[in-house]
Amino acid sequence: MKNISFLFLFTLIAIPIIGFSQNKKLDEIISSYQTYQRQELKDQNGRHRISIQDFEKRKNYYRDILNQLKKLPSQRFADQDLINYELFRFIIEDKIAHIENENYLVPMNAEGGFYSELPSSLDRRSFNDTTDYKNYLNDLKKLDLIFHDNMQLMTHGIQSGRTLPKILTNNCRAMVEAQLVQHIEDSPFYVPFKNMPDNFPESKKNELLKEAKIQVGQTNELYKLFLEFLDEKYIPKSNEYIGIVAQPNGRKIYEQRVRYFTTLNMTPEEVYETGKKEVARIKKEMEAIIQEVGFAGSFEEFLNFLRTDEQFYAKSPGELLKEASFIAKKIDGLLPKYFNKLPRNSYGVQPVPAAIAPTYTSGRYSPGNLHHGRAGNYWVNTTKLSSRPLYALPSLTLHEAVPGHHLQISLAQEMEGLPNFRKQTYLSAFGEGWALYTEWLGEEMGIYTTPYERFGKLTYEMWRACRLVVDPGMHVFGMSRQEAIDFMVNNTALSIHECTTEVDRYIGWPGQAVSYKIGELKIRELRKLCEEKMGDHFDIREFHDVVLSNGSVPLFVLERMVKEWIVATRNKATIKFRN
Repeated sequence: MKNISFLFLFTLIAIPIIGFSQNKKLDEIISSYQTYQRQELKDQNGRHRISIQDFEKRKNYYRDILNQLKKLPSQRFADQDLINYELFRFIIEDKIAHIENENYLVPMNAEGGFYSELPSSLDRRSFNDTTDYKNYLNDLKKLDLIFHDNMQLMTHGIQSGRTLPKILTNNCRAMVEAQLVQHIEDSPFYVPFKNMPDNFPESKKNELLKEAKIQVGQTNELYKLFLEFLDEKYIPKSNEYIGIVAQPNGRKIYEQRVRYFTTLNMTPEEVYETGKKEVARIKKEMEAIIQEVGFAGSFEEFLNFLRTDEQFYAKSPGELLKEASFIAKKIDGLLPKYFNKLPRNSYGVQPVPAAIAPTYTSGRYSPGNLHHGRAGNYWVNTTKLSSRPLYALPSLTLHEAVPGHHLQISLAQEMEGLPNFRKQTYLSAFGEGWALYTEWLGEEMGIYTTPYERFGKLTYEMWRACRLVVDPGMHVFGMSRQEAIDFMVNNTALSIHECTTEVDRYIGWPGQAVSYKIGELKIRELRKLCEEKMGDHFDIREFHDVVLSNGSVPLFVLERMVKEWIVATRNKATIKFRN
């Protein structure tokens, strides 16, 4: 913030008094929305209702909010008020589109859905006192309503032609079936009760265990019921086609998702063409490394070499976790050279939860919460070790841990003096764009120590470039699932298993995959602009602080922020020179 204080001070002095009263009105609208989010459409037990009628009520509320926003003179807003306005309006407009497009009728994707949220969140929960256990039991009780409400939505989706494609529904079925057990004590939902704190009175332990067996047993029956629903009603009626364009209003839905996930006014065609150009550019850099290491075969043969040679793979889950931890600590030691401000919260390295690991990606960041005493976690997938190459681990670590997701998300959480929605918002174009930018930054930081690791960095970049081709390719332009997998296999060193799980993720989450590369390209474009305009006055640490100083924002907001910083820095340099 200190790097743009000169411009902010100038702007605040110049703004008319009328702007303050309008800003106050904006604060009131945001505050009202945040109260609504905490209280909206709950039943007597505090559970959010998700019937079609409930979504219609939400849509009417969001439209009213949007109409109020449109009446504000946003052209008079400055700095944080303008960011609040633009980000908040962007969020509200997307919420309206989400309901209008009936996206809620498909409450699942390739990686899970409402049925996997609780088991995959267990590692982030605290179980320190009896209140924690009671809250957990209450959450288990809420599953009954959650499941029945979602099955009603899915039934309506069947009737209106909006379902998850059948290839993914079968994957979801396997995840649901994996939660079922013969003995309650073997259930993943029962795990927290196996290691209760020693300081609990024996009577309290017995009371909790008794209630847990009843509630976990009911949860097990609930999963059986949902499995029957999938087998008898949903899977037989699931869409055979993978592209969203084959479903009602599919083209319109995909266009809106592209605008949301890029935060730019891009069309599917523009995304597709950008992807083809990036794939061609990165391919040349990959071929140069193949020549550097002296490999005599073709590009395809080199990829096969990387996928099959044992030297590139860990022998055990522990080895993979240790290597990821070593790289993470190596990066930690370099952060002060590239960032002025670092988050207070720390992070750990953990395996992906077993409940979701088989169909999960290679790694993911699980956010922490400093207020609740919980560190962030860099998840590393330790299943199918032959699909987790060590040469890609530096890129994965830069992206998921630092200076990628942990750094960006934790700094956003720790912002002060801003509305809560600013701290909690996560936009893929910004967050994933930043994380992919840090993979590129890793070369400047000296993280890649071998040609193979640099090739790993390129294959990860190629992976994101391929997404710009296969995501609109499948959803709009008729590309088949196998064609998309083959495109990934032929252009990246990702394992065939990873290419398959990634393509399935894109099928189930239309548009999200294009955010990464578009965001990275914009951040690199803005850095290049700064370097050209500021010359010797460019400071990499200050640039990074400016990018991260306001949390997750749309790219059009980020571009304005960076350009304002350029002007402020050049003005400051001019004043210093004159003095």
